[in-house]
Amino acid sequence: MTKIKDLSKIIANKGDKPLVLSIVNLESQEDAELERKLRELKFKQELRKDWILFLVRDVVIFSAAIAIVFAIGGYSLFMQINR
Repeated sequence: MTKIKDLSKIIANKGDKPLVLSIVNLESQEDAELERKLRELKFKQELRKDWILFLVRDVVIFSAAIAIVFAIGGYSLFMQINR
């Protein structure tokens, strides 16, 4: 991720505290940025998949089950009234 040069070139004395410098590889920054974007895309894709599964499973199937229960109940009530 970071490339460090020779210690004599890196450490500069600034008072009592040494200052450590490092050269950051530009390719690794670009790779990190691409990796971050890839993670964001994967997260959005998973979120979209979760919403689709929610809609199919909880909305469509639940609504269909309620409609079937009402249809069977209505048919049963209709048959009881017409006897």
